[in-house]
Amino acid sequence: MAITDRSGLPLAIHASSASPHEVTLVERTLGKRITDELPEHMLGDRAYDSDPLDERLKESGVKLIAPHKRGRVKPKTQDGRELRRFCHRWKVERFFA
Repeated sequence: MAITDRSGLPLAIHASSASPHEVTLVERTLGKRITDELPEHMLGDRAYDSDPLDERLKESGVKLIAPHKRGRVKPKTQDGRELRRFCHRWKVERFFA
């Protein structure tokens, strides 16, 4: 798992087995970051739609931006303005390429 900045440069890298869900690895990966400061915003795909993760990151000062899953029952926590940043997620994919 990797976290990059807006330019695609790595901020944190963490290796783990393939069985844990990505949501459980986010905080461990942030703990392995190369920089001293936490990012202001984090973009993730639909797998990151987790209210508990969102709350824990918010306590650390990180705003999680991830589209909601289709079958979401709870009220939405993202609006269209925040999700506009989601179109820049390809820069993370470029890091892996």
